[in-house]
Amino acid sequence: MVRHPPGRAQGQPGQAAALTPAQVRLLLSDEGRTAVALASSLDLAARITAAEAMRPYGELGRLALEQARLKVRALAKHPDGDRLWWTAEALEQSTPRPVALHHARRFAGAERVLDLGCSVGGDLLPLAELAPAVGVDLDLGRLLLARENAAVAGVDVGLVCADVTTLRPSGAVFADPARRLGGRRGYDPASWSPPLDAVLSWPATALGVKVAPGIDYDVLPSGLEVEVVSLGGDVKEAVLWGGTLRSGIRRTASLLPGPHVLTDSGAPVPPVRPPGAFLLEPDGAVIRAHLVAEVAHLVDGWLLDSTIAYVSGDVAVPTPFGKWFEVLAVLPFSLKGLKERLRSYDAGPLVVKKRGTAVEPEVLRRQLKLTGGREVTVVLTRSAGRQIAMIVRPL
Repeated sequence: MVRHPPGRAQGQPGQAAALTPAQVRLLLSDEGRTAVALASSLDLAARITAAEAMRPYGELGRLALEQARLKVRALAKHPDGDRLWWTAEALEQSTPRPVALHHARRFAGAERVLDLGCSVGGDLLPLAELAPAVGVDLDLGRLLLARENAAVAGVDVGLVCADVTTLRPSGAVFADPARRLGGRRGYDPASWSPPLDAVLSWPATALGVKVAPGIDYDVLPSGLEVEVVSLGGDVKEAVLWGGTLRSGIRRTASLLPGPHVLTDSGAPVPPVRPPGAFLLEPDGAVIRAHLVAEVAHLVDGWLLDSTIAYVSGDVAVPTPFGKWFEVLAVLPFSLKGLKERLRSYDAGPLVVKKRGTAVEPEVLRRQLKLTGGREVTVVLTRSAGRQIAMIVRPL
């Protein structure tokens, strides 16, 4: 590991929650590992009891308890999450392993991959399984954890402590610009660290850049591919691909597990018609990748409104790119009319889906005061500009 003068973690001004290198070394010491093992054996839900049990360890006891809790939470993102080492912020920002593996496959066979902003190794470890990989980060504490995580995973990685904003890397590069300012997400690419324009100016021959899934495509150069990835129906992240990693497609939606991949095929703009017998809710990755027209074309469907990402059809054509609902009733939106219709379905628990309306689901549930025994799904949206409510049944 090449060590440079320690400094604040890249892109995290004012945040004091990060583990210091000294705290990380303490956790990874024999005493620290013993403390973490003890903390992991406790009932972590009983916070007071657990804290009392770890009190003899002093400051190490507090660190060990936090690490034990992080390891449990990490299992939601990584099958070996309880064996790896984390900081709270690193875990929050970490890429789920299936998504990280999906991205890493584009770099398979590269002579070397630089992972810039590697943190504790969420993307670095999968990259290292497929190509020689070097991680770069300014936070020395996270790099120490990344080195330990690489040992746990059984992969070799190089690690460099450096300020990414001072570099002009070449070759194969995977970058994760810091997008948080004072604990809040920054949606302006010019505010990221390093700024997106700077990253895109690097002399990299193969480039992948994590970006916010809702990034404005109009600010991007035309030579990039935008891939939006969802896992189990939840949008996880978007990546810009450039150089030799670009597939030649402008926009891609990848749905995991699978993967199921939908690309910008130039499908015609779907017609707008009233609701049919079925309603398709496209996967979030499809919506964020602006590929609703492609889905409508695949299922021979149409839009309810030119600005709303719902697709309707007379037949529920099977597709991995969305979820179908049978339309049971369509009515103009009004509280009185909706309440009467829902009572006829013996509605109680209410699942509310909405697009193109300001109605808040929790407010609507309180206003309807349903007391029935059946769970019913309601879709609030627009049809040709008019507010409507649809009672639907998931297929």
